Amino acid sequence: MNGDMDTATQEQVWAQEDLFRLLESMKIALPMKDVTKYKTSESHLDWEKVAFHTYTADMCKQKWQGVSKEIRKFRTLTELIFDAQEYIKNPYKGKKLKKHPDFPKKPLTPYFRFFMEKRAKYAKLHPEMSNLDLTKILSKKYRELPEKKKKKYVEDFVKDKETFVVSMSKFRELHPELVESMTKKSSNVPEKARTPQQLWYTHEKKAYLKTNAEATTKIIKDSLGKQWTRLSDKKRLKWIGKSLEQHKQYEETMRGYIQQHPELNMNQGDYSKSTLTKAERHLKDKSDGRPDKPPPNGYSMFCAELMSSMKDVPSTERMVMCSQRWKLLKQNEKDAYQKRCEQRKKDYEIEMNKFLCSLSVEEQQRVLAEQKMVGFKKGNTAGNAPPKRASRAKASADKPKRPISAMFIFSEEKRPKLQQERSDLSESELTRMLARMWNELSDKKKEKYKRLEAVLKAESLKKEKDDRGHLPDPPKTAQDIWQQSVIGDYLARFKSDRPKAQKAMEATWNSMEKKEKIMWIKKAAEDQKRYERELCEMRSPVTTAIASGKKMKFEGEPKKPPSNGYQKFSQEMLSNGELNHLPMKERMTEIVLLEQWLASLTSQERHIYKEYNSQKRKGTAKPGGPNAKVKAKAKKPSEDSSSGSSSAESSDSESD
Repeated sequence: MNGDMDTATQEQVWAQEDLFRLLESMKIALPMKDVTKYKTSESHLDWEKVAFHTYTADMCKQKWQGVSKEIRKFRTLTELIFDAQEYIKNPYKGKKLKKHPDFPKKPLTPYFRFFMEKRAKYAKLHPEMSNLDLTKILSKKYRELPEKKKKKYVEDFVKDKETFVVSMSKFRELHPELVESMTKKSSNVPEKARTPQQLWYTHEKKAYLKTNAEATTKIIKDSLGKQWTRLSDKKRLKWIGKSLEQHKQYEETMRGYIQQHPELNMNQGDYSKSTLTKAERHLKDKSDGRPDKPPPNGYSMFCAELMSSMKDVPSTERMVMCSQRWKLLKQNEKDAYQKRCEQRKKDYEIEMNKFLCSLSVEEQQRVLAEQKMVGFKKGNTAGNAPPKRASRAKASADKPKRPISAMFIFSEEKRPKLQQERSDLSESELTRMLARMWNELSDKKKEKYKRLEAVLKAESLKKEKDDRGHLPDPPKTAQDIWQQSVIGDYLARFKSDRPKAQKAMEATWNSMEKKEKIMWIKKAAEDQKRYERELCEMRSPVTTAIASGKKMKFEGEPKKPPSNGYQKFSQEMLSNGELNHLPMKERMTEIVLLEQWLASLTSQERHIYKEYNSQKRKGTAKPGGPNAKVKAKAKKPSEDSSSGSSSAESSDSESD
């Protein structure tokens, strides 16, 4: 039954008047304040109230669903009905203009006419070929076609084109409302500025076609593309300058065009995109006097200088070699590189200020945004505005490093010689070989490296003690912690413009409710506790240790004596190795049994037992000696103990 109704609905043609009546009925059925999503309103709509004439509720609902597919659906149902009315009036407006039944079809090109005529024939001759292979053959055949035969296809194309122009003019007259949007967009819109490569390509293409008249577009692009990559910086700068001039004119024209057409709702960001690539911009700035950015530290400067002489070395091995050679440098040599780097940074700031003064305000903002210079502004002298990260970098540099082990000292000493002897080995294989050499080294030879390790460790401890006087990092506020977590998102939103991002973050924080700030306030409180704890540890480490329940250890402090005889007895039993055959949990039980057993002995028997134990440790105890009586009596505690544990006397008898 439902299937018959669906087919009847699909077959029945709705008149335009009926469609408008459907939409009007839907409007009446909707609530006065329709603010819910259109799907919600659609599901709650009473379609029985919408039904009219011979159209049932199901028929109206299905027809509406068919119409709603063609319009936007991101607003309320009331607003969608207005869009539906516009669609019914002009269903072919905009992108669907070419689907209009009266819209004239464009004429086929001469090549496509030849292709459509010959394709069926060649498909029968070569059934094994794909469509792509057939296209290649036919395009080759068309290129080889004599001019007389080509003339027929060209003449047919010209005739059809004339007919298309006439038909298109008639269509514009009959449907001016449909063509209006199309003509508006393409009439007075200023042409976009071209990139340096596009300008150069247009210029060189004319000269290339004079010598290569038969060259295809692909061949021209490939050939000129290779020439552009080999172009000198001087020639490239010429086209970069032309592109920038064209872009400046385009921006001025667009400002006037936007004022004349406010309905476009465009801002400067929509048309001010640069025509230069990152490399082209760098080349232009360098020619204008922009200084090269210095390396961040002495190690980077050392690597940059060393890599200039490593052109024959594979790129994957360069950093490894730089790291190894840096480690071999003395500390005063490393400090010299760091001083040079600091000087370079000062010179760079002075040169950068001079460069910025020669630019316009807009260009200054662009350069500062690219460099992401924190606190670096026009007019700053060298050293007046150090970056915020400097304090952190200094703190990490002053922090004492962990001393290297004896094995690492040995490896660093033997590695250069081994590299010369075994140049075929990789770094990982060399490391494994050095580890084997260290394991095979005698204890006497290892002693030398262990002494060096001890010296380095002592120096590290001394430096650590000296550094204890430094104050801990100050506590952060809730706002600082929140800003640190979201700074990346804000910099991305404002295109690395840090001052704007900072202002936006402050405005957001001030507008946040207290509930949203609670998490960050808690984190700030934790950081405050951390600061107070570290400060307390620095000022009074002994008091802090006592408060935390930890035992303080001092240099030269003697070991605390046992508090009673049982503790002394337990320490001796655990240290002499007599109970090593037992699990750790059972050793203390055995000690208690031994103590009870020793208490049951006479003074003479206890003296014999101690003498026997001392002889046993030296390896001079004889079986069947004077302690036989004591051993006979020793069976009692082992019998009373659990089956899993054995007494010291039973172990003595087994060893005897």
